[in-house]
Amino acid sequence: MIKIGVIGCGHWGPNHIRIFAQLPDSESAMCADVEVKRLEKIKALYPSLETTTDYKEILRRPDIDAVCIASPTSTHFALAKEALEHHKHVLCEKPLALSAQECLTLKKLADQQKKVLMVGHVFLFNAGISWIKQCLDSGELGQIYYAYATRTNLGPFRYDVNALWDLAPHDISIFNYLFGHCPLSASAHGQKCLNTSLEDLVFINLEYPQNIIAHIHVSWLDPKKVRQMTIVGEKKMVVWDDLDNVGPVKLYDKHVEKTATFYATYGEFQLLTREGSITIPKVSMEEPLKVQGQYFLDCIKGKSTSRLADAQKALDVVQTLSAIQSSMDHNGSRVAIGNPE
Repeated sequence: MIKIGVIGCGHWGPNHIRIFAQLPDSESAMCADVEVKRLEKIKALYPSLETTTDYKEILRRPDIDAVCIASPTSTHFALAKEALEHHKHVLCEKPLALSAQECLTLKKLADQQKKVLMVGHVFLFNAGISWIKQCLDSGELGQIYYAYATRTNLGPFRYDVNALWDLAPHDISIFNYLFGHCPLSASAHGQKCLNTSLEDLVFINLEYPQNIIAHIHVSWLDPKKVRQMTIVGEKKMVVWDDLDNVGPVKLYDKHVEKTATFYATYGEFQLLTREGSITIPKVSMEEPLKVQGQYFLDCIKGKSTSRLADAQKALDVVQTLSAIQSSMDHNGSRVAIGNPE
């Protein structure tokens, strides 16, 4: 039985408490938050769970094996570093830190301590995304031309990071996973529509190897909640809609063919569209957060490696976010994404 301590009981922390309380090989042993009222609500749901306003109590407990960090983004680096120094395995919500150098520091520390350091890129444990990954790896879509993702809603608003750092880590981690690589470069424009100090709208362009371009639109200021992604290939196209409970993945047998016949009017070839069937594969509806939690436990027990969402994957995402932010700060200029020293 792996005992888990959860730091942060705001929006997302209670979900982690629930998951680790439900999984058969883990126990939510203790949680920490600075707000007493939050702790009282958690205690009412889980009477046996110990609560504290001092997260250090969790770190000092020798019987607690791992820490789940669900606190504000600005605290992730310091808390993860301290937890690793106390010989705890760490599952940290995205993003892991606010700079590539901080991610690199945590990665090295986890290696030194021989502890699991995993980031909560929860959509990598989404059954629909897993299905699309298998589809891409099989070559069914052919050469990938481009992809785009939309992640919008009216709120909720954050006051520690902008819409880029809040929402885009999800889609960046998905594209990195699907294409098997970190982007080569980024360009972006953001807008402070509500006249605050934080961008609430961002349009992002990413360049991946093999001439794949990807676009991401994130916004806190939109009339519709949208969680969609489209990938256009040489042979087929696929659409993922996380809010479609009937069939989140749709595979379109649509493509464009070049005819080899010479046309005096149109040149050496014509482009002809080919319309085929639309397939809705059966996709598991298992909760991604629960799959992620079990994966974290399996990594601790040595049954699996944390490569799917390890410190290197977290570093790749933060490098990309930093490049996008730099582009936004420089009026959309293209920024190369390289490896930190």
